[in-house]
Amino acid sequence: MPQNPVSSGAPADAALHVVAKELVAEGVVALTVRHPDGRRLPDWAPGAHIDLLLPNGLTRQYSLCGDRWDAYSYRVGVLREPAGRGGSAYVHDVLAEGDLVGVGGPRNNFPLVPAPRYLFIAGGIGITPLLPMVRQAELMGIDWQLLYGGRTRTSMAFQDELAAYGDRVSVVPRDEQGHLDLPASLAAADDAKVYVCGPGPLLAAVENCCADWPVGMLRTERFVPKARGAPLRDEPFEVELARSGLAVTVSPGASVLDAVQAAGVNVLSSCREGTCGTCETTVLAGAPDHRDSVLDDEERSAGDCMLICVSRSCSDRLVLDL
Repeated sequence: MPQNPVSSGAPADAALHVVAKELVAEGVVALTVRHPDGRRLPDWAPGAHIDLLLPNGLTRQYSLCGDRWDAYSYRVGVLREPAGRGGSAYVHDVLAEGDLVGVGGPRNNFPLVPAPRYLFIAGGIGITPLLPMVRQAELMGIDWQLLYGGRTRTSMAFQDELAAYGDRVSVVPRDEQGHLDLPASLAAADDAKVYVCGPGPLLAAVENCCADWPVGMLRTERFVPKARGAPLRDEPFEVELARSGLAVTVSPGASVLDAVQAAGVNVLSSCREGTCGTCETTVLAGAPDHRDSVLDDEERSAGDCMLICVSRSCSDRLVLDL
């Protein structure tokens, strides 16, 4: 796929201006941000997200859903989460055009990889990372279909943009047509790579339909972490920090990230729940107990990286490239 030119723009932790705030569906606003000096922003590819560092001190991750070829602005869609932790409420009720927000990234844990064709499946706000994928597939002349389900038609964002693609897009409001017919759509997917983003029950249903598929044919992105059972071991374990020359003990009630930062080693982190990928760290020795919602089965089996905000150890000792 075509690659963006190397960026020489604003750093990834720039303070950007909110230049537009638009209601794009019931409970969904789209924010567009630019550098105050009009500088170029770091390039990104479909599937990428940014950290939004809000003026009230909260940090949240949002998928980029704008034009990846626009080098001077980012767009994200934000769903109001009534049971959330306050980030979406602040964006909806307080954040205004002209405000400054910190932006970290972009980072991409959900990249669009080459395929003969694609099936995209979105549930609600899960449409956001799939919008740039649809545009990219269309640009490349690759066959694709999008199934887009939601609670009601008025709650489903960006339908006006998707209307341009005609019958490649199936919009399925649950109150009008019921649930997406996943078994039929996935049975007809053949050699398509399937990308799905949305609420947990949708992802679980798709994963169940694709349980016997080859590794790599299904790719998912989660906005909330998977339910995690108990760690594989509940004893303390040692983490050696190879570059720092330190060793720390991680107790059952602490995370590797907590222990490393308490030792004075700075590690970039954000969500602290295993969904954003910011704290991904190289593992030089030992066996991680992966408890994140980012790494795929192949990456977990390789055992050469881990998300230290939630993942732990299967062995008495881990060696990290920190």
